[in-house]
Order: sequence, then structure tokens, then C-alpha cells
Amino acid sequence: MEEHISRSLAGTPLPVGGAERFLEQPRASFPNSSAGNSIQSTPNNSLPLLVSNKAESDSSEQLQAGSRRKRRRPIVLALFVLSILAVVVLAVILPVYFKVIKPKNNHRNPASSSSGSSAGNGSVGNGSENPLSPTGATSGGDGSEIITDDGTKFTYKNPFGGYWVFDPNDPFNNDARPNSWTPPLNTSWDWTKDRIYGVNLGGLFVIEPFITPAFFEKYPNAVDEWTLSEAMAADTSSGGLNQLEDHYNTFITEQDIAEIAGAGLNWIRLPIPFWAIETWPGEPFLAKTSWRYIVRILNWARKYGLRVNLDLHTIPGSQNGYNHSGKLGQVNFMNGVMGYANAQRALSYIRIITEFITQEEYLDVVLMFGIINEALIKTIGKDQMTAFYLEAHDMIRGITGLGEGHGPFISIHDGFSLGSWAGFLSGSDRISMDTHPYFAFNVDPDDSPIATGLGSDAGGIWPASACNSWGPGINTSRSDFGVTIAGEFSNGYNDCGLFLNGVPGGHSYPGDCNLWQDASTWNATVIAGVKAFALASMDAMQNWFFWTWKIGNSTANNRVESPLWSYQLGLQGGWIPTDPREATGTCAALGVSQPWNQKFESWQTGGVGAGTIAATSSAQYVWPPTQVSGVPAAQMTFIPTYTPTGSVATLPPPTLTATSKSISEGNGWFDPSDTISAPTAIAGCSYPDAWDALSAAVPTSQCGGGVADSPGTTSPLTTLPSATKASASLATGLTSASTISDDATVPTTVPTAI
Repeated sequence: MEEHISRSLAGTPLPVGGAERFLEQPRASFPNSSAGNSIQSTPNNSLPLLVSNKAESDSSEQLQAGSRRKRRRPIVLALFVLSILAVVVLAVILPVYFKVIKPKNNHRNPASSSSGSSAGNGSVGNGSENPLSPTGATSGGDGSEIITDDGTKFTYKNPFGGYWVFDPNDPFNNDARPNSWTPPLNTSWDWTKDRIYGVNLGGLFVIEPFITPAFFEKYPNAVDEWTLSEAMAADTSSGGLNQLEDHYNTFITEQDIAEIAGAGLNWIRLPIPFWAIETWPGEPFLAKTSWRYIVRILNWARKYGLRVNLDLHTIPGSQNGYNHSGKLGQVNFMNGVMGYANAQRALSYIRIITEFITQEEYLDVVLMFGIINEALIKTIGKDQMTAFYLEAHDMIRGITGLGEGHGPFISIHDGFSLGSWAGFLSGSDRISMDTHPYFAFNVDPDDSPIATGLGSDAGGIWPASACNSWGPGINTSRSDFGVTIAGEFSNGYNDCGLFLNGVPGGHSYPGDCNLWQDASTWNATVIAGVKAFALASMDAMQNWFFWTWKIGNSTANNRVESPLWSYQLGLQGGWIPTDPREATGTCAALGVSQPWNQKFESWQTGGVGAGTIAATSSAQYVWPPTQVSGVPAAQMTFIPTYTPTGSVATLPPPTLTATSKSISEGNGWFDPSDTISAPTAIAGCSYPDAWDALSAAVPTSQCGGGVADSPGTTSPLTTLPSATKASASLATGLTSASTISDDATVPTTVPTAI
């Protein structure tokens, strides 16, 4: 907010008699196991089973019988030959059909998808020993029961043909599907035809005041996660920083993820902080704790068939100065004296996350990686951000490889200027544009009424405003840039909400915000107006993630005080559609026609030409940057940098329970050839505060630039040779051959103020 599973190979010979099971009538892709595989005889057709008691003594009858037998021999022989041919054809064709053709076609034909009942008997997960199901089933649809890790039971409600899959003996099974119009996880996503109906899990791992207001009511001097962490750490009587881990564990539960799938949604966007990996001295955040809960969310998403857009929401030094970047105030990423050093750290964390999510175990679940949330382009500079994005692209694709199926889409934010990215890095491999359209934070008046009726006039000016303001620009971006998605939007047409504008609060809305902070007072016209606005917004954006799924209650009033921002509450209250497809056609009905019937260029979705960025772009957007905002060009040689000699922190895989077969959970690192060291402080050098360096002076010694001039030493501000850039572009002057460790090593020298 402005804010391995073993698989049989096609063509493998069937066991003796194994072809017989393919002689049945075609079925849905996931049949009811109770039907069995044997051919059933017709109850009234018992003659073939009866034995005659009549003696065959009549010689004439015997001769006739012999004659009939002779006449049948050619027919029997022909039938025998045909049977052999049929078995051969079935043995060759059917494995190909069931292994290759059918999985690719099923999601295009809703009629072929399994119903809730057929998925509920365990046939999808190929097992029946699941302790987290009352019946032991490894899959289930609408009405099936779930037992969570803590013993809580709930009923899975999904009226859209979705089904969950969880088999303890096959924990990385990707057969689940959230609904009939969304391809299962094990099937390719079509970026032209498939639609993202998603929701953010904001406030779970990156704390925001308006999402978890109780924290900031308890600690009124806190304004962001930095100061909240400091206040919590000092409050040992309340559990200190462990309060945050309690929040990770309870704020979003498995039932929430199940409800998201049951609401007709198919993606989640998951904001995460860099301190899930590590912190450096002086940073008060709860370090290396949230990752196990992040992985738990990924595994729940797998269970319910939801794809994930993993969003790195915080960056060292802050990329936008907003409270949700970690610290409210300055922008010290790619800006000011510590701008480049903070970018080095950011690239390191992007690299570590990429290595984890590119593993086979997560490849089908995490289809998109947002590498920086809402970088403030107007402060940093578009050329500087483009240079960073190009460097990140080359680094990521050096790890994942090129083309569809090799790692996730790379998502970048438009910096609140969607129309300025046309032609961006043509030939790059799978970069998508993330835009966050909000009326709440615009300077335009937001006091026009929304409660204007119950019919076609519901919502006042706001539905048409959404269609006109957002649809054309997003469609233009699809044509001029490529895949474009609204990574955040809400029903917040005004800025009313407790702490929505930060702590202590306040708003620009000229009316009474009390109404908009208590949904229990809303009448039918308010609900109809908000829903009309929601439908128009969804239709205009076409691919979207609502911000956010859940808002916590305030302590003072024990209610959600930003109801326009809660998808869950909107479902319960009727101002969010229970089926997101209801939005289709809303803008056309309002006279705003905005179809997008084009196709993306092949290279934009990982096809032919992906990874062929023109050399002119590499020459124009060099790394390290020749200019950082706020630093005079003549002093760029001396800006502080880190040296690539630190140990790399790897992200641990989940701990699996005992299984009946050998399962690899991965080791957190996809590319074993990626052995470059991590950035760390240079021994003997002093650094300004990385989060408060805008007024710091640029050092006057080369040490400040990261290296002493000595024979054989490469300056950190010298561009890497192009031959090594894609695989070794974490920082400049990097050397290979470092040991990757499970735990992060903090800088060898604590950064201190000059």
C-alpha cells in the first residue's frame, strides 16, 4: 500500500493385465475411488454365468456345433489380433494422454474438473493416511472437514469446484485447485487468458498500524515497526519481541487460507520483510523468526491451490520512507550517501529469496516475486531504478535460467507513474508491472456520496471513476510494457480509518469518518454503493490483489475500524462479491468499454526472445550506477560500499514429519554454482547510519569507497565483465568461492556515524 514426487514415465510397460483398467469409459480427471476399476456386469444379464444341465448326446447337434466352431475360428482369430493391437495402442497412447494432454486441457474444461465429493475421498492425493483430516482423506472439496496443526476443526466451504490436497507422504503435491476456472497448481498459468483474483496478506509479517491497531494502541509512541520493535523489546513483562512471533502464528490461520480459496480467489500476495533473513547491528527488528511462518503460508497455499506473489516489502535504509518499509522517514535506498551500500544489501536478499523459491518444491507455488515494494521513483530517479532492475534481472536469471518454468516472474512497481515504463528493457525475461491504484491518497476531493441507491445508480460517481481512471491506463501498460497487475487496491475511496494515515492518525476526508470506521452502522445503500465500487474496480483492473484480507480489531472499540480495507469483513457484510466473476462487464454497463483482446509478446512471458536485452540498455543502465540521487557526481568514487566477503545466509526448508517414502525438502539453495560471498562492512572503515544518512558527508578517502588502492584489487564501482554479469551480479568486484552457511554473519565492523 502507498503506502519430487516420483512420476511414472509415459510409455513405461504396464504390468501383466494392467491394460485392462484402461478399457473403462472415460472419467473426470479425479474419479471417485469408490467406483473401483473393475468392469461391472449388468445385474439382469446372468446368462453367461449359467451352466446348462442338458446332455449333448445328439450326434447331429454335435456336428452342427462343430460346424459353428469352424466358422467362428477366423472371427475369433481376427478378434484376438485386434485385441493385441488394442493393448499395444493403449499402452502407448494412454500414458501420453493422461500424462501430457489431459493435464493441459482439464483446466480449460470446467466440466472435466472434479467435484468436491470426488476430491474428498483421497483419490487426488493418492493416499488415505492424513492425520489432518477426520476421515484420513488426502483431498477434499466443499463440505470436507479439516483438522489444523493445533487441533482446531473447520469445514471447508467451496461452492466453486475447488479442492484441497494434502498427503503427509507427498507433502509437495501440487494437484490442488481453488476453483473450476483456475488451473491446478501443476498446470501452466496462461498470462493472456487466466485472471488473477487475489488478496494481500498485509500486516502479517510486515506490521502496519492500521492493520494491527492494537499494537499501536498499546505502544502509543510507536509509529512504525522499527519503533514498535524497540517498545516491545523494552516491555519484557508482556513478552518482549516474542509478541511479534505470537502475531505471526495467530493473525492468519489455515482457515483464513481455506476461506480465501472458498471466496473464488486464486492468488495471494504475501508481503515479507528482509529481516526474515537477517538484521545488522542497530536494527531492532525481530530477526530470522518469521521465515518458518512464511513457509507455512506457502505450504497452506499449496494445499488449497493458491498461487503466491511473494513480495519483498522492506528494503535496508527504506525505499520510500513509509512506515511499511520498516522505518518511517528517509529514503536511503539508491538515494544519498548510503544509497548504493543499501542497494548491495537489497540485491543480496533478493538473491537469497530467489535461490529458495526457485527450488522444485516451490516452483509451482511461487509464480511471482515482487523484488521491491513501492520504490519512490520521484526521489530515487527512474534511470537509477532501471539500472537496479536490470542488475536484479540479470542476477535472478543467472540463478533460475531463462524462459518459462525457470523461476518466477519478476514484479517491479511503477513508482506511482504507470505510463512511464513503455518499452522497458525490451527482451527481458518475464518482468511484470505492479501498480497500486488508490483514490484514498489522491489530492482530489473524496466527499462525493457513495450511498446513492440500490440499483444501477449505486455508488454515485465512484464506480465510473474507477473504470475511467484505472482501466485504460492498465490496458495501455499491457500493450506498451507487458504483463500488468494491480498488486494493491481497496474499497477505500476516502482515507477514513484508524491509523490509516499513520500514527497518531488524522485524515483529509472532509466528512464524518465515524461512519466509515464502524461498518455495523452501514445501511443497505452504503453497502450497495461500496459493492458497486468494488465491482467496478475489479473489472477495470482485471488482474488484481485486494489490500488486504484482514484488519485486526482496535482495542478501544473491539471492532475493525478500517472496514473499507478488509476483504474478509466485506464478504461477511455483503459489500464484497462472494464470486469475483460477478464484476465482469461492470464497466461496460457503465458505458466504459475497455476490452483488451491482444496477446503479449513471446519474450514477455518467457517464450522466444526472453533474455535478449539489447546491449544498448546494458550500456545505458550500468551497474554500479554512475550516479546516485543526492550525491554529487564528483564524489561518487568515495561513497560507502560493502565488500563481498561475508557469509551467505540461506533460508531453511521446512522440517517434514516422518513419511513412508524418501522426500527431499530442498536445502534452501537452488543453484549450487552460485557461491559468491555476501556483502559486509569493510574492516577499518566507518559508515554513516544506513537508515539516516541523507545529511551525512561523503567520505574523502578511498576507504569510504570500499577499497584501498592496492595491486590486484578491483574497485567496487567498476562494472563487472559482461561475461560474468548474469551469474555474478550481486555486487561489483565480487569473487567466487565462499562457504554458504545456515546462519547469517553480521558485518565484521559495526557501522558507526562519522
